Amino acid sequence: MNTSKINTAMTPVEWGLLILLSILWGGSFFFNGVIVKELPTFTVVVSRVALAAMILWLVMKFTGRKMPMTGPVWTAFLVMGLLNNVIPFSLIVWGQIHIASGVASILNATTPLFTVLVAHGMTADEKLTLPRIFGVLLGLAGVAVMIGIDVTEVLSDNVLAQFACLGAGLSYAFAGVYGRRFKSMGLTPMATATGQVTASSIVLLPIVMWVDQPWTLAMPSAPVIGAVLGIASVSTALAYLIYFRILATAGATNILLVTFLVPVSAIILGIMVLDEVLLKEHLMGMALIGLGLAAIDGRLLKIWRKS
Repeated sequence: MNTSKINTAMTPVEWGLLILLSILWGGSFFFNGVIVKELPTFTVVVSRVALAAMILWLVMKFTGRKMPMTGPVWTAFLVMGLLNNVIPFSLIVWGQIHIASGVASILNATTPLFTVLVAHGMTADEKLTLPRIFGVLLGLAGVAVMIGIDVTEVLSDNVLAQFACLGAGLSYAFAGVYGRRFKSMGLTPMATATGQVTASSIVLLPIVMWVDQPWTLAMPSAPVIGAVLGIASVSTALAYLIYFRILATAGATNILLVTFLVPVSAIILGIMVLDEVLLKEHLMGMALIGLGLAAIDGRLLKIWRKS
């Protein structure tokens, strides 16, 4: 159990960083939407984390920072890399082969709903309250409306892709709670971000060589190469520096509220550039998820008391 105390209410600076992070991660769904048209799942994921690792190692070198090399630290990086990169990135990329980037980002917005449950069992200072329970129920109702599961279609690619994105959200929830330990280990956001994407790359390289055999693939087009560079540098390297900075002080539940802000930028980019269509069910589901997150964050209760 992690007993490191966090701030339950975020500062204006943390809110600003959270909004910036939502824009960076919203772009990742757009970039994925471009990349999956030409590259298979594991090639996309390993390109993202390996390039991000190279960028962060270069930044570490030129800024004179040292990376801790002890066994416990790298074991923690490995677990964090699996929970925060390998599993969710692979599920989301595969999911986006079958569903629109905006829909994938909306499903990813359920992450805080999973997080409040995981944090309740694994932390001392992010326990469930009645507003949070109410928020979880609202959010889950939003997911049900958004997916609109028909029992006869449970095994279709489209529904499985949506469940894959939900599975990514659950993995992110465990990562958010697990990642709180890095502050107590005395690690900076830079070291933590670099370590986790490096560990993820080490895990993924043999997988991509075996499954995708990237040397047999055709050379990707210029837009795809540009999207790979964008998702690695902006949506991964820079984004994780901000992520671990907020996580260290605001906690898992607060930082993962970002996943509700992410669909806005992802949807706008998807509609403007990828010619994607958003259905009314998706908007209704997102509205319910939004109410759920507002309840988790305490805003609905505050508004109710003022009225």
